[in-house]
This record gives sequence, C-alpha cells and structure tokens, in this order.
Amino acid sequence: MSEVGEMMRNNGRVGSQQVVPQAVVADIAKGASPEQFAQAGYPWLKGWSYRNMWWISHNSHGAYMARGIPVQSLYIDPKAEMVIARFGSHPIASGNANDPFTLPAFAAMADALMKRP
Repeated sequence: MSEVGEMMRNNGRVGSQQVVPQAVVADIAKGASPEQFAQAGYPWLKGWSYRNMWWISHNSHGAYMARGIPVQSLYIDPKAEMVIARFGSHPIASGNANDPFTLPAFAAMADALMKRP
C-alpha cells in the first residue's frame, strides 16, 4: 500500500514511468467542495472533502488520504514528502473512533518532518 502512496505523492510516477496520468492525480488532490461535504456530518473531518474515493484535507500541505474499514489509512502529505500506510482493526468500523487520534498524529508527523534540517 505504501508504494501506491509514493506513486500518488510523486504525481502518478514510479521512477521514470508515468503510471497514473498526472492530471488524474491533480484532480484527486484538488478535492471537491468542503461546504457540501460538511453536510455529511463527519465531525473530525471539518474542512475536508471527498472525491474519486479519496478524502481531501484542504490543509496547507495538500494532504489527502484513502480510507478503509476498519481504520485502514493511506495518508499522503506532498509538502512534507510523507506517506503513511496504516493497517489496523477496531471494534468500531467508523473512522470516528480513531480520527480524533490518528489525524492529529499524522499532521504532527508532517509538521515534524517540515522542521528537519
């Protein structure tokens, strides 16, 4: 899964080969309307949107993620040059049980990477 994340972080490229068209990656990363998404009622995803099976943060790093049940995550932060592939299980299938912990942790890791020399 981390290889898919690296490919997406590198605008659809693996080495010198364009696997996913760059325009497709750009379309995913731009996301959709956070205002419309807010109506879905995800309390830990304020300001986010959903597009083409990806969850878009709209944060200053341009982070986005793929999510699966129960609590699988592929978090891509292009600005911090970071990909997190998280495999896990939880008795509650919804991300609401883990988002309050994992999303701030992902952002904190990205911020720490941005401060490296």
